[in-house]
Amino acid sequence: MFTTYEEALNWIHATRTFGKKPGLKRMEWMLSQVNHPERKFKSIHIAGTNGKGSTLAFLRNMLEANGQIVGTYTSPYIETFNERISVNGEPLPDNEILRLANSVYPLAKGLEKTALGGPSEFEIITMMMLIYFGEGRADVVLVEVGIGGLVDSTNIITPIVSVITTIGMDHMQLLGDTLPEIALNKAGIIKVGVPVVTGKIKDEALKVIERKAEEQNSLLLKYDQDFFVTKWQTLPTWGEQFVFEDDFIRLSPIQIGMLGYHQVENAAVAIEALRVYSHETGLAVNHEKILSGLKQTFWPGRMEKINDQPLLVLDGAHNEHAMDTLAKTIKKNFAQQDIYIIMAVMQDKNSQEMIDILETIPNSYLILTSFDYPRAATPEELKKLTVRNGIVIDHWQEALVASINESDGNGVVIVTGSLYFISEVREFFKAANR
Repeated sequence: MFTTYEEALNWIHATRTFGKKPGLKRMEWMLSQVNHPERKFKSIHIAGTNGKGSTLAFLRNMLEANGQIVGTYTSPYIETFNERISVNGEPLPDNEILRLANSVYPLAKGLEKTALGGPSEFEIITMMMLIYFGEGRADVVLVEVGIGGLVDSTNIITPIVSVITTIGMDHMQLLGDTLPEIALNKAGIIKVGVPVVTGKIKDEALKVIERKAEEQNSLLLKYDQDFFVTKWQTLPTWGEQFVFEDDFIRLSPIQIGMLGYHQVENAAVAIEALRVYSHETGLAVNHEKILSGLKQTFWPGRMEKINDQPLLVLDGAHNEHAMDTLAKTIKKNFAQQDIYIIMAVMQDKNSQEMIDILETIPNSYLILTSFDYPRAATPEELKKLTVRNGIVIDHWQEALVASINESDGNGVVIVTGSLYFISEVREFFKAANR
């Protein structure tokens, strides 16, 4: 057992994340030992290649605006580990993390003695979350899938609504090499009779989700077929405006402070999920409060402006699908400006394809760099890639200084790639502004 928060965190992080046989048997064994806390709270389950975090943030703010106490389970964290389990946006205090780690520790030790073997890091944290919210700490819990869906540790819950935001090529070594294979894994969160809301998904992947929903007798509500966005425009301030409609409600005008059409899509998915949730649970929601919740939604590291002169933006586009979205957003919003892009990625990503996408942006210059993380692509690995208009700079701090000097106050500096990288850069700026 642990006496300090640091001891608890060291134990959690020392547990191997990968290498465990996929499946829910370890989770089922541990939950059976503590009287199934996962059955004791209402939840919304959110899967998808990209957009999970932003969709969750829109949902949280709308539910909070309507008087709900909202629990959230997210990954990875941006500033502190405790963010992963939060209530109304407030991370759990250190003493609660310590208490929960001490609750899970004997379960982990018991599990090690079985044929199943000990839990992974993600399983430990998921157990901590389930125990905490099983104690009645929130009216509703928004649970973000870790990777995939079917055998993700979070798939132990039966939610009120399931959400699948997008399907793209990511984590192929775990989920499959084609969009239909990845879609089948993510569609694994669809439970019998539980309604499903989907974002903008390509037909070949959507067909897989449609089949799964039909098998599970689940109502399926699809973006651009069952709910719609119209009258979209980018605001002169940072953000977007649009109208949302489905067969039951019309919200107009909606304003969000997050830039990019993909955030409009995420907001629409969140609104539809909220409408279904309120219908299923009898929760009365007020349209004005929905609008105010959407307007104040913020999600760190997603087209986040952290400086005006020069304009400096952080965006955790950590795979090809997200990088394509980022490129479209840059082309639409900064077409007349010089763009300086600083990118650091993980070793397991298709870096060349991400580079190729970024190099379609006119007036852009790309700097590849590295950061302090065990699985980050090293400068030596980056130098083997093909960059037509750019260079490799070993340290991101040097890359940042070079970009800011080069932009001369008029260009736009975009810092992108791994969310772990974005977290490191963000912390650097926060420390500088203290």
